[in-house]
Amino acid sequence: MNQTFYVTTPIYYVNDVPHIGHAYTTIAADVMARYHRSAGREVRFLTGTDEHGLKIDKAARAQGMRPIQLADQVVERFRALWKRLDIRFDDFIRTTEERHQRVVQRLFSRVRERGDIYLGEYEGLYCTGCEEYFTETQVPDGRCPLHQRPLERMKEKSYFFRMSRYQEALLRHIEEHPDFVQPEIRRNEITSFIREGLRDLSVSRTSFSWGVPVPDDPAHVIYVWIDALANYISALGWDGSDSGGELFSRFWPADVHLIGKDILRFHAVYWPTFLLSAGLPLPRRVYAHGFWTINGEKMSKSLRNVVEPHALIDAYGADAVRFFLLREVPFGLDGDFSHPALIGRVNAELANDLGNLLRRVVTVAEKYTRGEVPTPGAREGLEQHLVEVGLRAVKESAEHLENFQFHRALLSIWELVREANRFMDEAGPWTLHKEGRLERLNTVVYDALESLRVIGVLLHPFMPSTAEAMLSQLGLRPEQAELSRERVARWGGLAAGTLLQKGAPLFPRIEPERAQSLLGQFAPAAQEAKPSQPPPEKPQIAIEDFQKIDLRVGLVRSAERIKKSDKLLRLMVDVGEAEPRQVVAGIGKAYTPESLVGRRILLLCNLKPAKLMGVESRGMLLAAGPGGERVVIAEFAGDLAAGESVH
Repeated sequence: MNQTFYVTTPIYYVNDVPHIGHAYTTIAADVMARYHRSAGREVRFLTGTDEHGLKIDKAARAQGMRPIQLADQVVERFRALWKRLDIRFDDFIRTTEERHQRVVQRLFSRVRERGDIYLGEYEGLYCTGCEEYFTETQVPDGRCPLHQRPLERMKEKSYFFRMSRYQEALLRHIEEHPDFVQPEIRRNEITSFIREGLRDLSVSRTSFSWGVPVPDDPAHVIYVWIDALANYISALGWDGSDSGGELFSRFWPADVHLIGKDILRFHAVYWPTFLLSAGLPLPRRVYAHGFWTINGEKMSKSLRNVVEPHALIDAYGADAVRFFLLREVPFGLDGDFSHPALIGRVNAELANDLGNLLRRVVTVAEKYTRGEVPTPGAREGLEQHLVEVGLRAVKESAEHLENFQFHRALLSIWELVREANRFMDEAGPWTLHKEGRLERLNTVVYDALESLRVIGVLLHPFMPSTAEAMLSQLGLRPEQAELSRERVARWGGLAAGTLLQKGAPLFPRIEPERAQSLLGQFAPAAQEAKPSQPPPEKPQIAIEDFQKIDLRVGLVRSAERIKKSDKLLRLMVDVGEAEPRQVVAGIGKAYTPESLVGRRILLLCNLKPAKLMGVESRGMLLAAGPGGERVVIAEFAGDLAAGESVH
């Protein structure tokens, strides 16, 4: 495994204010950076701002400003938001910095020296918002497919990059490195786009001057996307050589570029072909996440439904926002933002599950072990099971984070949170004290406190302030050594005799009155968007009708795509019978086959068998959502046996 980890976000345009999409990507990158630091790797986490191009030039002029004045003003908004969200980046790159412009020109010159840049003339339909040309074939209606605005017809002299020369090399790289573009649905999009044929790319502009000049031809500025993408190596101080210099040689290739799906083509086609031409290694992975909607609609200023991050932090706190965004939706899929859903998660998972666990365990220790960590004795079966769940949470959460499955990592941690709450109920330290079983009491209290230590360390990448508050109440100083994944993988890290320091509740419940106040405060975002229609009312059934349904816990043993279908998956599901059942499910746009293996799903077992594309299905998994990429399967977080009846 690599001893370094380099993670990047896109650099964000400075013609707008930071929004929830910016926050989502940057929080995800921060979680990955913190996790890899805790795993003992040397980490480089880069973010920044994209300050060149026609779009910035126009936005500045519209406000009566010079472009650099607009950039200087807006960049501070991003810095301020990252500080409030507890984002700990290692470098913040601005494309107006001299260190960046130097590298952009070096890269352009190197590609030109290799014969891959030539001067020509370009005419086409141009979108200022995308900073990209389109052909009439791509946009028969003359409108940008992303912004839905009429395109401008432009004609200008331009330098071109021979991108077509690298079509086969890029396809071969993707086939040999299936993790290069993730998730799988995005990889399929990119390979389809490449197979349609790559055209040479216009890589300079003469219609405006706000950008990096082409070396030896200052009448041209370098295409803003080449300029922007080069930030990933300019921040490492690439010196133009193959070795690239000290930082570059340590951290390149990047381990992952985290981006939104709207800029995938630039990162998975344009950037790698440019690097191939320059003879530089390609990034190891480009991971594109989905969009956030609100009540099923795209966020829009005109609809007054944009979710503003500062207002969210003011209302719920930074850690609750970080938790919700990564817990609510599988990373890579689109998500629908809802204030009631956020309030529900704060109350159920953060206040009831996590906050209540910390408070009750520390209170028990205050009462029965003098407010200090006791010396444990021999463990019985109940304690041993808690240890097993704890060590499994350590292992599984790491595996999920290595694969950018943030929501599944949190599910693994929450199995331990809920198990620790069950442990307190079943072990009954108050009863042990009453009965005078002090050695067993000490063991129970110790293991409950140790579970909190493990939970605190595992949660630190997601909710750093919360985790540090937890560890402080346990009498620990949340230093990097204490946050080590190696240390947390060994049960028993709490030293007997450590004094506890009981603090304020982590997450007070949002009571109904305050919830209504918050919903009123966010009324334009939470309520004024077009309301979804309730499902049509169905006839009532008797309990006898329900008893005819055979619902069971199904453990997915294997999954694969059905040929010639982008939607259907073939699952082999253990439902407690001699052989697994074959089930065909239309969830292939929302889930990759490998992401389903090991999940405990809700399966209807006595549905009449049916054939889909010639494959027999003997059951139906249950899910919710409108379809396509927006489907969420019903699954169980607990350690339930395959085949257990659901009633």
